[in-house]
Amino acid sequence: MKNSVAIIGLLVAMVLLFVASLYSGSVSIPLSAITDILLGRGCPDHPSWQYIVIENRIPQAVTALMCGAALSVSGLLLQTAFRNPLAGPSVLGIDSGAHLGVALVVLMVGGSLTTGSLTLGGFTLIIVAALMGALLVMALLLVLSRLLQNNVMLLIAGMMVGYIASSMISLLNFRATAEGVHAMTLWGMGSFASVSLDRLPYVVVLIGLGLVLALLLTKPLNALLLGDDYARNLGISITRTRTLLLFTTGLLTAASTAFCGPIAFIGLAVPHIARMILGSSNHRVLLPATLLTGSSLALACNLISTLPGEAGVIPINVITPIIGAPVVLWVILRLEH
Repeated sequence: MKNSVAIIGLLVAMVLLFVASLYSGSVSIPLSAITDILLGRGCPDHPSWQYIVIENRIPQAVTALMCGAALSVSGLLLQTAFRNPLAGPSVLGIDSGAHLGVALVVLMVGGSLTTGSLTLGGFTLIIVAALMGALLVMALLLVLSRLLQNNVMLLIAGMMVGYIASSMISLLNFRATAEGVHAMTLWGMGSFASVSLDRLPYVVVLIGLGLVLALLLTKPLNALLLGDDYARNLGISITRTRTLLLFTTGLLTAASTAFCGPIAFIGLAVPHIARMILGSSNHRVLLPATLLTGSSLALACNLISTLPGEAGVIPINVITPIIGAPVVLWVILRLEH
């Protein structure tokens, strides 16, 4: 009963934050005008308002919802697979791998990150490059997980992989044009506003596929919590489960990174927030709760980043550490006691 109430509460919070993202932004628009636009009645006197709501706020809110869920679920899968509460896409270098893939395409092949001018071929290439980079790092981490029995050592190894990827990105930036470096710098700050309306279906389909695969892993994840031997006794193939987990985490991380940039702390902190809310490690309820919490947190960060003001839109990576870092510190303090 308690878990059901928590799930419903998180769902309501997500819906309210989604609606708030549509009605609030850096440009002040009357609430009645936004309601008319959303109901399809339009706003003939102010066509720019209609453009802002339809072409900017709706894609931005949907992207925040989907990417928040993707990063959070990725963090939960990694923490369960590696049995490490500090595992996450950013800490283990997975988003650095995706970042490197994008940097190779943009700075060497000459792709553009501007959604208005990016061709379909270039856009698809960026997604594939991000996916390959993320999967490569995940494959390396799975190999290291068999060689390193200590979770702390595995965590350090993942951080070293991330540093290597970051060094390669820095080298690419050093040899790139000023325009390419500027584009990569802005992209690296993170933003949910980089997805246009016509590209929104790609976000929904790719991340939606990853989330469905994650939900199908609920039973194996619960078994993995009790150890590999217990999972084998239940008839679960450890190799197949790890491979599917590798692909799912890589897909979710790569898609969110390619569309929004490398967003920090959501994947690491949100699973712990969900556990605090539920008081349970059962993935049947924890995974949906993590998904909803991640979407809600991303929508809240997006709402803060687009509050009306003269400073413009604040990068997402300015906001997420303020929320995520205290949670990580709390986890570390718990581990010490």
